[in-house]
Amino acid sequence: MESPVGNIGKVNKAPKLRFREFDGEWRKEIAGELCDFIVPGRNKPKKFDGTIPWITTPDITHNARISSSKSGLAISLEEAKSVGSKIVPRNAVVISCVGELGLVALAGNELVINQQLHAFIAKERIDYRFLMYAISTQEKYMDRVATKTAVPYMNKDNCNSIPVFHSFLPEQQKIAAFLSAVDKKIQQLTRKKELLEQYKKGVMQKLFSQEIRFKDENGNDYPEWEEKRLRDVLTIGSGRDYKHLQDGEIPVFGTGGYMLSVNEVLYSGESVFIGRKGTIDKPFYFDGDFWTVDTLFYTHKFKNAIPKFIYVIFQQVNWKLYNEASGVPSLSKSTIDKIKFKFPIVEEQQKIADFLTKLDDRIGGIDQQIEKTQIFKKGLLQQMFI
Repeated sequence: MESPVGNIGKVNKAPKLRFREFDGEWRKEIAGELCDFIVPGRNKPKKFDGTIPWITTPDITHNARISSSKSGLAISLEEAKSVGSKIVPRNAVVISCVGELGLVALAGNELVINQQLHAFIAKERIDYRFLMYAISTQEKYMDRVATKTAVPYMNKDNCNSIPVFHSFLPEQQKIAAFLSAVDKKIQQLTRKKELLEQYKKGVMQKLFSQEIRFKDENGNDYPEWEEKRLRDVLTIGSGRDYKHLQDGEIPVFGTGGYMLSVNEVLYSGESVFIGRKGTIDKPFYFDGDFWTVDTLFYTHKFKNAIPKFIYVIFQQVNWKLYNEASGVPSLSKSTIDKIKFKFPIVEEQQKIADFLTKLDDRIGGIDQQIEKTQIFKKGLLQQMFI
């Protein structure tokens, strides 16, 4: 007798974690049998003057909806037809098949995709949201079948061969709804973080243009800010070789992974770090014992300046403008020494630093929530699917 859900194979397995009203074994099909699919046209559009979003891999946020191109590209139906592109309908599952394999999202409206993507249109026995999550669990399979070149890629047959383990629609829909709620929480937290970061950026601009000023304990204005070179308020230190040291509990920054900790201290106290070679635009603050190697500069011997305010300043500087190399980005001590900035007195520096530190703490707290929720979701995917 033919199965009531089509030509599918029974799998003598069930997920570890299930809703209590469901039982029985799950079945296995390949995506190409469960879905219709769209392979993108080979030709790139020449005119981007339409209303149908032209989607490429960078436009995809994993397990989210794609509604537009981040670069604003869109084509007309006529242009799509002229280059042989088919329209991807709303709720189709779009996957990356070149480079970053396993990136999966839902079409939020009609789209046109480029050659690095592939689209599945779920048939009646598979929930489209469930399909997206099921495909998300098959990264190892995709990596195994992909053609191994400088950039891995999957052709049409590889994409359509992705296994999908599933039960009947009611269980699929409940799993999909639950995971969608988790993703919605992640998206809300991510948006909250973005808004706080935008707020912080705006506040910093107003603070350093002195549109916003703090007042002293008596409600009076602080003195005007004075322009100074960085060398007037701090000393730049360079890292040292550490391969003669033994493993210990002192963190080593800028190591590239050779040793993470040593048994001697290069400097103890508050410091702000900036890259000397390689990554030169990611300053960070640290308070404690440390050792650092020559890929980083560190600050010390502060005069009429507090380290946390220096960190705020370092976040304001466009370090790439000071790059001194055509290959690997590089900064010199003399260049940093000459950078000019306006400084308030120490008391106002402290208020600015304290205010922005509280914002950083709030952003960091949201980051932790996002990370915990993502770990929770990862565990659900591992246990709710085969």
